Amino acid sequence: MLFEQLGLSANILRAVTEEGYTHPTPIQEKAIPTILEGKDVMGGAQTGTGKTAGFTLPMLRRLEIYANSSMSPAKHPIRALVLVPTRELAIQVYESILNYSKYTDLKSTLVYGGVNMDAQVNAIRSGIEILVATPGRLLDHIQQKFLTLSKVEILILDEADRMLDMGFLPDIKKILTFLPEKRQNLMFSATFSEDIKKLANQLLNEPVLIEVAKRNSINDQITHVVYDIKSNLKSELLVYLMKHKHLNQVLIFNRTKSGADRLKKYLDQQGVSAAVIHGNKNQLQRCQAFNDFKQGSIQALVATDVAARGLDVEELSCVINFELPNSPEDYIHRIGRTGRAGAKGYAISLVSPEENKLLVGIEKLLQKKIKIEKIDTFEKTQPRNNKSKEKNLQNDKNSNNNLKEKNKAHAIANARAEVGYFKGEHVAREKKSKVSAKDPLFTQPYISAEPKPNADKEMDENRTELSHRKRRYPTKPIPALFVPPVSK
Repeated sequence: MLFEQLGLSANILRAVTEEGYTHPTPIQEKAIPTILEGKDVMGGAQTGTGKTAGFTLPMLRRLEIYANSSMSPAKHPIRALVLVPTRELAIQVYESILNYSKYTDLKSTLVYGGVNMDAQVNAIRSGIEILVATPGRLLDHIQQKFLTLSKVEILILDEADRMLDMGFLPDIKKILTFLPEKRQNLMFSATFSEDIKKLANQLLNEPVLIEVAKRNSINDQITHVVYDIKSNLKSELLVYLMKHKHLNQVLIFNRTKSGADRLKKYLDQQGVSAAVIHGNKNQLQRCQAFNDFKQGSIQALVATDVAARGLDVEELSCVINFELPNSPEDYIHRIGRTGRAGAKGYAISLVSPEENKLLVGIEKLLQKKIKIEKIDTFEKTQPRNNKSKEKNLQNDKNSNNNLKEKNKAHAIANARAEVGYFKGEHVAREKKSKVSAKDPLFTQPYISAEPKPNADKEMDENRTELSHRKRRYPTKPIPALFVPPVSK
């Protein structure tokens, strides 16, 4: 089938032809006619099979009746709203809309967080028919009354599984309250769980389910490889693979932001040019890193799952999971960055023993076993190093134990010894536990029975002594070993 047979206008077909497309993909072939009929759709397809064009082209066709060249913003109310979970995906969808609508008079813009709102507000106030947005930033514009959604006729949720998953659902429900009840709803994603489908049925009106491949399936052109490796050796194995397998352009996924930063720093130290993108990077930093990666200025791009959706790199041959994702569905989105448009790709995962449960979950979702490989040349050097490290650790442990035993022996010896002075000489003698130790002669200080002549004077001295005692000096009575003579 050709695009000319799908009911698209001449202006849209012209733009499609210039993009180099002549035949629609399976998801496009089934979704475009259904959307043109005005029905709600829930579409699922493998990542990289053209699902973005699957909803963009019929949306433009339906909105062409509102296209006009008027400069008045009132003539360009928002007719279509496209919600996406990430900034990267928002940019990709917006660029597709611009490419396919360039021969029409339809206007569009893009709003997402992490950048100043002024330019976005100016674009909205100039008048647009199509708005691509992330939920959080869209709510900011709505609350500040920079836009209205009362004229929206088409609502599109791209990557709907993530949009309706934890954290996104409350924002979606808020946005729905600002939309007219009568509208067309479209949901597209690479994965759909049963729970997500139940939730989608509450939002969609008698939706048409379009699945062109087995649910949660992956591209057959992608080769999956797992390396069983200890966590502390992952970084070394990663550099080894990149250098010995000549991986000149690699997208590396890490589970945490701090871990991604550490890995990028390690790659730089090993002579591998790398950049990092995650949620703590502002939009300018993320765009700069991604552009450097696309142009081949850097060899590796380290990213968290924020980059799993929306990154489109032509002929990206390899994706490496430095750490497996917590969700098996995210694995599909990660590796979907390679093997796009029918090209071959490799998905390499470095799996530690602690991640075996995550691997089992991924294999269960894919309904297939992933090949496990080992590198003999890498493992021959590592065990010796590990044994030497273990031997050193054991030696350190033994030396610490010996030191503890010596200290214990010294403490026992010191406890048995007592320091005293005899005729000005320093003498150490063994303590003897005798019953006589309880004799008051050895435990109580000597108090003379002779009355003191100067009682008043001594009272003043006692007051002074009492003030010193209040300072709580660590004092200890001196045993009276002999009776001093009484002065007369």
